[in-house]
Amino acid sequence: MSDGVLYADDHMLVAEKPAGLLSVPGRLPQHKDCLITRLQSLYPDALTVHRLDMATSGLMVFARGPEVHRTLSKAFADRQVDKRYIAVVAGDLSADGEVDLPLIKDWPNRPRQMVDHATGKPSLTRYRILGRGEGTTRIELEPVTGRTHQLRVHMMAIGHPILGDDFYAPPEIEALSPRLLLHAERLSLPHPVTAACVAFHAAAPF
Repeated sequence: MSDGVLYADDHMLVAEKPAGLLSVPGRLPQHKDCLITRLQSLYPDALTVHRLDMATSGLMVFARGPEVHRTLSKAFADRQVDKRYIAVVAGDLSADGEVDLPLIKDWPNRPRQMVDHATGKPSLTRYRILGRGEGTTRIELEPVTGRTHQLRVHMMAIGHPILGDDFYAPPEIEALSPRLLLHAERLSLPHPVTAACVAFHAAAPF
């Protein structure tokens, strides 16, 4: 299938977004190219259900038509969608764990987000160690909640920013990779019509 489409039926699409491509159009003319626009050239009824950061690669699901869009949006809201990411972070994480830190938009520096214990929204990320490199750790990330930039902020907040992160990593960590080493590798959810569990995998390109 073209334009990164891994799965298509009459109700939904699953596509792999490359790093550096927007999920939806931006406000500036140079930001009109995006995954949903490309998909709609092939599937005019395609609608965005969720997003990935421009710098993040990996799996996204799209609805075909407004009724399915409502069903899929509710599945995301009800946490029926299981998402797993692969990341490479700075430093040596000692053990599997979780980050439970509330997040809020950093208004003077938007679109950046920040930890705010007073007014932030509850945010939970679980992580599992997959391997170690020289001064780095490869991990699987499970966002239990789905806040903007959640994985990036949470890993930065515990002292292990993701390599290549131009928003949250210090310059010497950002410079270790030409791209953000964050990839949505696995996605499973109930099919919006049959309710059967469907699962998808796209191996991390790093």
